[in-house]
Amino acid sequence: MRNAFIRALTEGGVRDERVVFLTADLGYKLFDDFARRCPGRFFNVGIAEANMAGVATGLALEGKKPFIYSIVPFATLRCYEQLRDDVAYHDADVTVVGVGGGYSYGANGATHHSLEDVGALRMLPNMVVLSPGDPHETEAAVAALMHRRGPAYLRLGRAGEAAVHPGPITLEIGRAIELRAGGDAALIGTGSMLSTCVQAVHLLEKRGISCGLFSMPTIKPLDSALIERLAREVPVVVTAEEHGLIGGLGSAVAEVLAESGCRVRFRRFGARDHFAHECGDQAYHRKANALDAEALADAITALARPI
Repeated sequence: MRNAFIRALTEGGVRDERVVFLTADLGYKLFDDFARRCPGRFFNVGIAEANMAGVATGLALEGKKPFIYSIVPFATLRCYEQLRDDVAYHDADVTVVGVGGGYSYGANGATHHSLEDVGALRMLPNMVVLSPGDPHETEAAVAALMHRRGPAYLRLGRAGEAAVHPGPITLEIGRAIELRAGGDAALIGTGSMLSTCVQAVHLLEKRGISCGLFSMPTIKPLDSALIERLAREVPVVVTAEEHGLIGGLGSAVAEVLAESGCRVRFRRFGARDHFAHECGDQAYHRKANALDAEALADAITALARPI
């Protein structure tokens, strides 16, 4: 996803001279092509995320279109006051880009895990929250943001995520993407969990369970119409995300279902409400939180075939 973002940003910057890119001393060498092709519009502000958000707000208020970039916890929580009072309050045209969502930096420990960011940023007025599911969705999300004005948060994986879509797609902010229809259940995935959701659906198919699959690259504004439709059409709705259970996609979907009046069996899958004190890579932490394909398939099987 990271490399797809850089490609899309560079192409967008070449076409639109308003685009400015700021990094907080992260991504050494990764942005050389942007700096070369968009001279005078790349700034490394150093390890100063709060200052980066303030500078970006000033640039936006002067007509520029800044993108600011760092590892998720530092791009969001370290400078949260500035994102609230500078970016969101002024409805500034700033896109916050966080790389390494969830357990992408697993072995670096809890300081580098990002399990609260979606909840924190979707509470901010004016803030759009995007969490693309593969490199194609990432490129499409950047293209959509290029044509939109206002605060946005783009949550990325790290690198090496599998492509779920066979080729380039068009992404509409606020709309889910249907990957597969199913009559027994519907699985809604977001971010880098999407490829795991694909694996889970294949396992369910082998068990004779027809499970629809939907990517939710936009968490705010949420595709409420789709969620309400699914609740009317299938008996089971499940969400999966590499984020805490509180405040993320699952919480957002639960809010819609609670107010819709629809009766449906619903289950959220996400990280447990705890800090990880064990050292392990992304796959290790996912399995520890029942975020692997087998665990998803087992849970959906139990819901779709209640005793």
